[in-house]
Amino acid sequence: MAQTFPSIDKAKLTEQLLRAVDAQSYELIKDLFAHLVAEEIAELLESTPPKARHELWACIDPEQQGEILTHTNDEVRASILEKLEAHEIVEMTEELETDDITDIVQSLDKDGQKAFLEALPDEDRSAIETALTFPEDTAGGMMSDDFISIRADISLDVVLRYLRKLGKLPESTIELFVRDRDDHYVGTLKLTTLLTTDGDTLVADVLETDRPVIHAFMPEKEVAQLFEKKDLISAAVVNDHNQILGRVTIDDVVDIIREEAEHAQMASAGLDEDEDIFAPAQRAAKRRTFWLGINLITAIFASMVIGLFEASIEKIVALAVLMPIIASMGGIAGTQTATIVIRALATGKLGKSNSRSLLIKETSVGFLNGVIWAAVTGLAVQLWFDDWALSAIFATAMMINLLAAAFAGAMIPLVLQRMKIDPALASGLMLTTVTDSLGFFVFLGLATIVLI
Repeated sequence: MAQTFPSIDKAKLTEQLLRAVDAQSYELIKDLFAHLVAEEIAELLESTPPKARHELWACIDPEQQGEILTHTNDEVRASILEKLEAHEIVEMTEELETDDITDIVQSLDKDGQKAFLEALPDEDRSAIETALTFPEDTAGGMMSDDFISIRADISLDVVLRYLRKLGKLPESTIELFVRDRDDHYVGTLKLTTLLTTDGDTLVADVLETDRPVIHAFMPEKEVAQLFEKKDLISAAVVNDHNQILGRVTIDDVVDIIREEAEHAQMASAGLDEDEDIFAPAQRAAKRRTFWLGINLITAIFASMVIGLFEASIEKIVALAVLMPIIASMGGIAGTQTATIVIRALATGKLGKSNSRSLLIKETSVGFLNGVIWAAVTGLAVQLWFDDWALSAIFATAMMINLLAAAFAGAMIPLVLQRMKIDPALASGLMLTTVTDSLGFFVFLGLATIVLI
């Protein structure tokens, strides 16, 4: 019977662990951890304050510590690593693949990295140093050197004897990489083909040459998109000379997808997805101050726009009542458009060639919504205040703001992308400035001209 892994109640388990730490019931902690997988323990460590976290860490099986570290976010991982000696880190990473060890090393400071590399055996050090030469968010930075390559000019029987001699295949191995005499990548040999084809057949006669290959400097987002489009389980990573450096597997891509989702969610509020939720208040406040300052500037700008029409608002109180409706509708319309555009940019569906078409489409949507909601809200204002002039002004301002919000919601992420600025991080604040300020200006401006 297959073993099942029921989901855990993290909040309840975290509470149990914290009580056990307070009571110094370390055997209970070890017993609780014994029933959990590495990723679950990593999540629990992220859910506990630093002091308790280090006591929990001491209760974890040393053979499991390395794998757990690979699943924690960067900040929590760094806080654990700074308490460890280089030889301790080497011991806990002995069974990990190169890409996982590289992730851990990148969480160390420069002195820590140097000490760790010096403590490694020469062969392992060379592989890690190679991986560290590539940016973290590229295929080279996430690849593993745990793969099997064979030459194209040998028979399948020779390949089988070679595999039996190795005795063990790397995880997620469904194919072998094939190279020529100069170590250039030429294709792949599926294990199913190897097992079902006559042993006298040469590798060159059955290899697949159309399998996608990944350049070491390909951004990780593009790697994830390639895996999604081609339904890949693994793919070879090559350098400029088409020589095999390593491979990327589906579990690496799953990590990328999860990180991108977390990044999009946190970036919309100007936060970092790798932030420790129990980071010192001073550090957390320092990070958030910048975006609070930016937001303050945009809010002051909107208030200045309102201030220009202070006399009008004093004469017609209804203007103050209706202003928030204009701004709110524009904000929602702009956010809807911006979300679609940011997602299209993130998934690679939007580029220079089709951005104009999407801009026209979203602006058209804004126009149609503007017409609909201008009519609905204009009628509501008439019924509310019994003033056709005010109703017409409100409807006009609503239409203009919804149209402008849709245009800005599409344009701002595109401009930020061209400027190499993360659209998910900055679009929200810029869009709010446009919709609030423009909405107030148009509504109050029209009211001043027509009514006053």
